[in-house]
Amino acid sequence: MRPKAIPTNPVEALTEPAARTFAVAGQILTAPKARPGLYLVATPIGNLGDITLRALETLAGVDIIACEDTRITRRLTERYAITALLKPYHEHNAALARPKILERLAQGASIALVSDAGTPLISDPGFKLVREACAAGHNVVALPGPSSVLAALAVAALPTDRFFFEGFLPPKETARRARLTELSRIDATLVMFESGSRVQATLSDLADIMGARDAAICREMTKLHEDIKRAPVAELAQAADTLETRGEFVLVIGPPAPGAQIMAKDDLDNLLRHQLAHHSVKDAVAHAVELSGRPRREIYARALELAGEADAKGDDGQGK
Repeated sequence: MRPKAIPTNPVEALTEPAARTFAVAGQILTAPKARPGLYLVATPIGNLGDITLRALETLAGVDIIACEDTRITRRLTERYAITALLKPYHEHNAALARPKILERLAQGASIALVSDAGTPLISDPGFKLVREACAAGHNVVALPGPSSVLAALAVAALPTDRFFFEGFLPPKETARRARLTELSRIDATLVMFESGSRVQATLSDLADIMGARDAAICREMTKLHEDIKRAPVAELAQAADTLETRGEFVLVIGPPAPGAQIMAKDDLDNLLRHQLAHHSVKDAVAHAVELSGRPRREIYARALELAGEADAKGDDGQGK
């Protein structure tokens, strides 16, 4: 009997899996060997059943799966009986791992890139790898599937014809409020991620800046304890103390009211002076927030300045 030939392709020798198969509902299916290239594979955001057959076939058919956390991806591959070589690729090792992946691609390997959950590159590492793979002429294929951004938009009951994805907001209050002020001027539904440790503070900031808008808090989407809360931002912020903060959050904020425009500062001052002449600071600010499209905190600070100036003039007039 002739001895088995030793592979001459270094990639094949190092990465050929024991079997290119996967299991679905107790059935073992064979996956064809994937063509050389980089495959961007969307994986479940919670429920492991939310994966496409094409994704399973690709994960079983590639030479390597590059993933953020091998422990998390292994849960998925074990669920579907996929024998795969898992290699870490995350923000902390990307500078070292990226050249190795590109070298494997140049040698003819097929590599799947996955994130811990959802669609790769959406608030996850991978952009530079995709850019360099494209620049080198490698085949890059996207396999669409689960996305917490689109899932949250679908259930938020808010306009979806135009939306702006922000990702994670700055963790520090000052920077976060400044960014929210910028976002408040965008005429579209806003989608942002937030951690459980900061979601209550973020809701408070949102209430000050966009309190009148409708919104949705989407927690633990597709998981056992999925929870969707829909209400104006101010109401959600008022109930933030009772909010379960464990888990992952997607916040969806509706667009400004139709026809809402950002009022010029001179016009705002004129509006506030008129309101302050007839109403309390609180009522003047509430009216200006509704008409100006500017953040409540900014209007409140300006109202106090103008009220102080009016008081000073009144005192001067009495003293003359």
